[in-house]
Amino acid sequence: MIDLRSLADRVEIDALRGEFTDAGMTRDFDRFAALFTPDGAWRIPHAGLEFIGRAGIRAGIERGQGLWEYFVQTVHPGVIRIDGDRATGRAYVAEFGRFRDGGSQSNHAIYHDRYRRTPDGWRFAERRYEVRYLDTTPLPGSAPAADAVARPPGA
Repeated sequence: MIDLRSLADRVEIDALRGEFTDAGMTRDFDRFAALFTPDGAWRIPHAGLEFIGRAGIRAGIERGQGLWEYFVQTVHPGVIRIDGDRATGRAYVAEFGRFRDGGSQSNHAIYHDRYRRTPDGWRFAERRYEVRYLDTTPLPGSAPAADAVARPPGA
């Protein structure tokens, strides 16, 4: 028999993870921070970074995204384990981009997550980023000009 509550929880948690990537890629810093519980934590240990609470998380993502000339993140869903109003999970990440200072980075990583059900839906209680592969070789490509992106192909 299918447990509809568990199925709905999984869909909501997966949507939360999608919102995280979308908010980061579109630089919607307020939405990004709102995806965490008020006391939530976003940790990036390999860089020595830890942001606590929504204000800290918002400041961290805004500062971090400001360092990039361009940045691309793709996320692949991983396991979700639900225990009442709390859950844990993992998501698998591939990222690349070029910093404004000219440096490049490509990596593969895992997000280790703790989720909490709130009156506003599932939120991250903690999101910890573990890099498994890092390449700082200069990227040969570039981001297209903003006006080229806005035009449809062939225009």
